[in-house]
Amino acid sequence: MSEKILIFDTTLRDAEQTPGAALNGNEKLAIAKHLSALNVDVIEAGFPRSSPADFEAVSRIASEVEGPEICALSRIIEKDITDAWEAIRDAKRPRIHTFVGTSEIHIKGIMRSDEDTILKSSIESVAYARDLCPTVEFSPMDAARTDPVYLFEIIEATIEAGASIINIPDTVGYAIPSEFGKLIASIKQNVSNIDQVIISVHCHNDLGLAVANSIAAIKNGARQVECTVNGLGERAGNTSMEEIVMAIRTRRDHFADVHTDVDTTEIIPISRLVSRTMGMPVAANKAIVGANAFAHSSGIHQDGVIKQRDTFEIINPTVVGLQESQIILSPRSGRNALRHRLAVLGYDVETEQLDSVYERFLSLADKKKEVHDADLEAIMQDESKTVLVSENRYQFDHIQVFSGNQITSTATVGITTEGGAVTEAATGDGPVDATYKAISRVTGFSPTLSDYQIRSVTEGMDAIGEVTVKVKEQGRSFVGHGASTDIIEASAKAYINAINKVIHFRENG
Repeated sequence: MSEKILIFDTTLRDAEQTPGAALNGNEKLAIAKHLSALNVDVIEAGFPRSSPADFEAVSRIASEVEGPEICALSRIIEKDITDAWEAIRDAKRPRIHTFVGTSEIHIKGIMRSDEDTILKSSIESVAYARDLCPTVEFSPMDAARTDPVYLFEIIEATIEAGASIINIPDTVGYAIPSEFGKLIASIKQNVSNIDQVIISVHCHNDLGLAVANSIAAIKNGARQVECTVNGLGERAGNTSMEEIVMAIRTRRDHFADVHTDVDTTEIIPISRLVSRTMGMPVAANKAIVGANAFAHSSGIHQDGVIKQRDTFEIINPTVVGLQESQIILSPRSGRNALRHRLAVLGYDVETEQLDSVYERFLSLADKKKEVHDADLEAIMQDESKTVLVSENRYQFDHIQVFSGNQITSTATVGITTEGGAVTEAATGDGPVDATYKAISRVTGFSPTLSDYQIRSVTEGMDAIGEVTVKVKEQGRSFVGHGASTDIIEASAKAYINAINKVIHFRENG
């Protein structure tokens, strides 16, 4: 029977210790609510004793966030434990997490103490926490560098004192997977009452092994993993929540006996929320959530993904909350990738014409890192034998916009139609809204706008902005594109392009 791996998310505590990533109370609450939607098992909301603001944030999360256990961190100090309990006492499922360094370097180098004193204080602190809270977790900090005999002794004693979760931290990311797996196995073999508790692990990523060490721990009996969104945390960070969850889900052949209850479709949304709120960009090559995680630029890879996704993708992007993979056109892209992208843009290119277009594409791609939709539009419009899927019933001519935060936005748009040039004006909630309303007046079409994206195609102050819109009509989506150094003009072109495709669909099916 499959056992559940508890996902203990410490983004709001350990990840918030990332230099420059401090959060205010409202931001912490927003992330906590999204973590609840993600369906993590435990949210470590903070360290209440560290500051009045952190106490208040933990207290708000405890009273307003339902679903996961709400955990507060404390040292093995009575005032810490009292504050932790006061902060989480309104939670439906509270947990106190108390810790102390147990390696020789921590006991002597930080606390200037000895093993006997630390053992006695740990027992007393766990017992006190257990009198206050029904669930207590104990962490022998720097367990991976702690003398095993002493580690076994303090674990056994704190379980006897009332701990129901024992967390084994690799605090400085020193362990390697085989070593860490053996440590978990040895704890199970040498601690007489270990079957009374859940074994947890908290791995840091200083050697890039946090996820691997956590997996080794699971294989040897750990049933809770402490992790953070995007792998954030002090120094090189922590075990990445999204990586551990997707490893378990993807490699069912290796993890048939365990599972998590995380809603994986919330992974990309929570990753972007945490990145944006903490001001910590995600590396493009970051597993699962990086911008390139589901992007393909190699021609061989593109051809494979287009024909059969799992040739080069072991995870369906929709599983983690993305709509689709990205095909990045570059000098390495082949004809099939080019044809696929042109079809998305609305161009049905015959084989003979594709050869000509492909030669022009390669010439441009050799000069640029990537070829964008606006570049392809320009190539296709230049081609004398271009076959447009949607005829240009309407063509953009000119635009004039008046906008500001103290006035109502007004747009005047000129469009060339079959009957000649037509100019219309409209007001709206911002310059783009006003522009789209003016265009709808000219064309008589007001399709539902389901997506609007803008990005810089080139670099510098005079960069070309590319706007992509998606509109819905009769249950079908149509994509429109526009490019200009003026983003309002690019927005107008994209909307007109989408409307032309809607008209073609209505008339030709």
